[in-house]
Amino acid sequence: MVIVDSSVWIDYLNDKLSSHTTWLENAIGQREIGLTSLILCEVLQGIRHDRQFRETREQLLTLSVFEGLRADLSIAAAQNFRLLQRRGVTIRKTIDCIIATFCIAEGHQLLHHDSDFEPFEKHLGLRVIHPPAISPN
Repeated sequence: MVIVDSSVWIDYLNDKLSSHTTWLENAIGQREIGLTSLILCEVLQGIRHDRQFRETREQLLTLSVFEGLRADLSIAAAQNFRLLQRRGVTIRKTIDCIIATFCIAEGHQLLHHDSDFEPFEKHLGLRVIHPPAISPN
């Protein structure tokens, strides 16, 4: 399963061309794609128009949506935050800490475009999709 972070969904939904959105476009229907309830919230809260909100909600709810705020996961995320902090790394967003910890705990890969996830990959074994760069035509 590949969990797709809001940093990629937002670009994808806004038709922003990048290696991450191209990977996602090619993976939909070919790979298992999912998201957490927190990612769903982050994506939907940024949508201004009601119609687009409804359409996006319907589209995203066709994917696997995982609850990410179990007590055990919240404790593990706090422990991961503290571990990284002891290594001199401060994670700016609690949600990113929870998403990364969820992916690590559940064995999912993460597709993201957010530097806050890099320490989780480097120090804690987060499995990340690294799409190849888009070659110019």
